[in-house]
Amino acid sequence: MTVLVLTADLDPTADLVIVELNRRGIPVVRIDPGDFPAKLSLTAVSDGRGWRGTVCGQHQDMSVSEIRSVYYRRPSDHRPPDALDKSDHEWSRAEAIAGFGGVPASLECVWVNHPHTNRRAALKPLALAEAIRAGPAVPRTLITNEPEQARSFVRRLPCGLAAYKPLGSTMPPQTGDDRTVLWTNRVTADEITTAVSLIAHQFQEWIDKAYEVRLTVVGDELFAAEIHAGSKASRVDFRTDYDSLTYRVCVVPEGIADGVRSLMAAFGLRYAALDFLVDKDGAWFFVDLNPNGQFGFVPDLRDPIATALANLLEGVPR
Repeated sequence: MTVLVLTADLDPTADLVIVELNRRGIPVVRIDPGDFPAKLSLTAVSDGRGWRGTVCGQHQDMSVSEIRSVYYRRPSDHRPPDALDKSDHEWSRAEAIAGFGGVPASLECVWVNHPHTNRRAALKPLALAEAIRAGPAVPRTLITNEPEQARSFVRRLPCGLAAYKPLGSTMPPQTGDDRTVLWTNRVTADEITTAVSLIAHQFQEWIDKAYEVRLTVVGDELFAAEIHAGSKASRVDFRTDYDSLTYRVCVVPEGIADGVRSLMAAFGLRYAALDFLVDKDGAWFFVDLNPNGQFGFVPDLRDPIATALANLLEGVPR
């Protein structure tokens, strides 16, 4: 039986898991759904007993019926064939998602995680609501496109500061060679302009943190590390300056651990990376749930998490 890895060509996080599966001699097929139909072909037949068929790639073919488990990481978006007019690109993309994406999605196997589950968990308002129900503290949060509502919300916060964070991807659609990344920013009420009216925005109470915690969950195992910022930029968003960061493996408080497991169960997730802010009094605040989050940047947890993911995909009981 084969482990199917669905991700982009360049994905160091997936590489860590694939290396571990290869070390165990587990058959692995790695493909990027974005390569369909340019570099991949699909033939699938349903005869009343589920889908049977073959995915053919540049270097190897794979029988759909041989898939043991699927590691759904970060596949690239479907690229329409050059032969199609631009007016047909969106139609082509929708057909590719429904066809090439739909056949694997129908398989009753172990998914880490199923794309439908990921899409639901990636909805930040829903994740925050489920976190509140599960127990962890969540900073006060506003979602709005009304500038005055945003200003009023920020003024009422104890420190008069909010964290502005994108609701979806940090990478807006690109129209040229320039790449714009929307990191977390610290804002005051006076800095909020009428541009807020153009789209939904998320403003969250600014927590004066001592450090952050990246908590990675694999099945029922928890792997946590403190992230200590070493620069002004990384204190606002640690992703802006990885070179300044230091890490320390830490123990998750029992109440937080129970809440996290309840949150995972609410979404049906087998894997997720969660972010917490920890203030000077040691209180933990949940701020983000990423069902596809990377884990390789924390050196001491890199191998343990890759091993846990390989166990899950191989079906090794704990």
